[in-house]
Amino acid sequence: MRSLTLKKRGDGVAVLLFDTPKRPVNVLSGEMLEEAGPLMKEIQDDETIVACVLASAKPDSFIAGADLDQVVGMTAKEAEAISRGAHEWLDLVEGSRKPFVAAIHGAALGGGLEVALACHYRIATDHPKTVLALPEVMLGVLPAAGGTQRLPRLIGLQRALPMLLTGKRVRAAQAYRHGLVDALTSPGGLVETAAKAALGLASGTLKPNRDKQPFTEKPLALPPLRTYALGKARDEATKKTRGLYPAPLEILACVEKGLADGMSAGQEEEAVRFGRLVGSEGSKNLIRLFDAMTALKKTPKGAAPRPVKRLGVLGAGLMGEGITAVSLGLGPVVLKDVSDEGLSRAARNLRKGLDRRVRSGGLTRLDRDRQWYGLRPTTRTEDLASCDLVIEAVFEDLDLKRTVLAEIEGIIGPDAVFASNTSALPIARIAVKAKHPERVVGMHYFSPVPKMPLLEVVVAEKTAPWAVATARAFGVAQGKTVIVVKDGPGFYTTRILGPFINEAVVVLDEGASIPALDDALLQFGFPVGPVALLDEVGIDVAAHVSKDLGKEFAARGAAPSGTFTQLFDAGYRGRKNGKGFYLYPKDRPSGRAKEVNPEVYAFFGGTSRKAMSAEDLVDRLALLMVNEAVWCLSEGIVASPRDGDAGAILGLGFPPFRGGPFRYVDAVGAEAIVERMGELSELHGSRFNPAPMLVELARKGKRFYS
Repeated sequence: MRSLTLKKRGDGVAVLLFDTPKRPVNVLSGEMLEEAGPLMKEIQDDETIVACVLASAKPDSFIAGADLDQVVGMTAKEAEAISRGAHEWLDLVEGSRKPFVAAIHGAALGGGLEVALACHYRIATDHPKTVLALPEVMLGVLPAAGGTQRLPRLIGLQRALPMLLTGKRVRAAQAYRHGLVDALTSPGGLVETAAKAALGLASGTLKPNRDKQPFTEKPLALPPLRTYALGKARDEATKKTRGLYPAPLEILACVEKGLADGMSAGQEEEAVRFGRLVGSEGSKNLIRLFDAMTALKKTPKGAAPRPVKRLGVLGAGLMGEGITAVSLGLGPVVLKDVSDEGLSRAARNLRKGLDRRVRSGGLTRLDRDRQWYGLRPTTRTEDLASCDLVIEAVFEDLDLKRTVLAEIEGIIGPDAVFASNTSALPIARIAVKAKHPERVVGMHYFSPVPKMPLLEVVVAEKTAPWAVATARAFGVAQGKTVIVVKDGPGFYTTRILGPFINEAVVVLDEGASIPALDDALLQFGFPVGPVALLDEVGIDVAAHVSKDLGKEFAARGAAPSGTFTQLFDAGYRGRKNGKGFYLYPKDRPSGRAKEVNPEVYAFFGGTSRKAMSAEDLVDRLALLMVNEAVWCLSEGIVASPRDGDAGAILGLGFPPFRGGPFRYVDAVGAEAIVERMGELSELHGSRFNPAPMLVELARKGKRFYS
């Protein structure tokens, strides 16, 4: 089956249709490049063709990027060759004497946008599904089909660099304002509109407006100012990535080369640096993570999910409000709280969020109004009776959650699912007195819910498969990457976070400084240091969880630090009450580094600190997390290394370029990990004893992934 089809119209316009076989979206592949060559020759040689429209046969996607299955398996040389092949094809498009028009509806991402950039004219639909972006940097690579060259030339450095360096997505209206697309239209009749534009270009009656760059862009054409701007961008990228992610710097090098020495030189730089990045393990791990996220959103075999026509959310606090925000687009939501004040605050925030999405082009006003009128705030429990799924997001207290479950069970229908948004309390203990424990499941969201991509669906021993399938399917519909985990204290993510956080307090007890500890783990690749994370999570929450998990870990020598309780009793809650490890003044300038709260050192033996090597700090914290992940796999808490890696990265910020705990073991080597943990065990105690599965892996010289 072919990916490209050329259809000739009677008016002299040919339509080149993208339709990747057996894929829901179009992807650029080696096979597509091979097909493109003969078709380009046919377009140029056929005198009856005066112009060409590039369009998609998929309903809601232009081209979603490159075939990542092919990219992850490439060597550096193979990647270079693919890049040069793409350049050759798109140079033919750009240099064609017959105009090419891109007809864009849906996602034009990565290579898809690069194809559009090579065209002489771009028409996009003004639909919320239409987004344009170059997200390659998020996969540890760079745009390799001319994107680093054509984008800055088209829209200017100021607008191009954020797209290139962060993968920023641009919706149709903003793309039009910036000159990224030349015209907007409605989805209906897109190809017909593009064909008319193509004929206008061919006859000379249509002239694209290319004068949309801001006046501040012109000075950047001068080499000294351009060099300065790129240098500032390089400094900022280095600061943000700490040198752990090379792709932004490689992208800047390509942009600089092309603007200084011309398009061809820039493209050659692009090919060489693309090959270098594709050949790196960090890039391959980022692509594998993307593949895992895609796979986890597919419907597994087994029990079918039941439809959720109406959702109920219990609790209008931060979590309940967030769960509601990601659910309003799926149908009516009943938001129940004990106070009108809490409901009013949540409703105001939800309305602001919907309005922001309208302004960004991600939501139409009609859809905004439909979602808004689907929200039903209430203080009456009986209003939840018609809900097919009820998610409680009340305080992390076992008795309270049992009370709420008993109250809800009495009013919801027999096929309704009850889900607890708990981060650590076992679902079986919450449902111990339930009349229908088979429909009780855990749905562990992460804060802030609209931004955090992971959802843990927790399965207790008595939970029915249909209830699990329903919760999982609803989470996927919310846009979450869902891992299904077995019930137990802390489930998966909280359980592997527990030893990590506890060890942070232990090393502070031993004399480590707060900045040194946070900086060591930041340099390893975590997005937030462990002490800063404690402030964000809440010292009260950490103390509560450590108390519960401490009982489980005690047998392995991982007793919780008593300092947690002392801090909690002294009123330390972290950022939420402005009393934590760091200071949170209201007038702190944006961008200024946080300052340590000197008073907190009184709980750790005083302000006199001792030096500890960054390597030791990293090993003590990160290896405890890795080891606990292996324990979870051996006990069946997670079903596979893939699920464990995705959960640790998306839920806890384990360095994505390292691939997750299990990929990290494979990269370092199980034998080396076991040896290092043995050293730490001798120095610091039995909590560092490696998991039996890890020891066995080292003994046999095997890996978690083949």
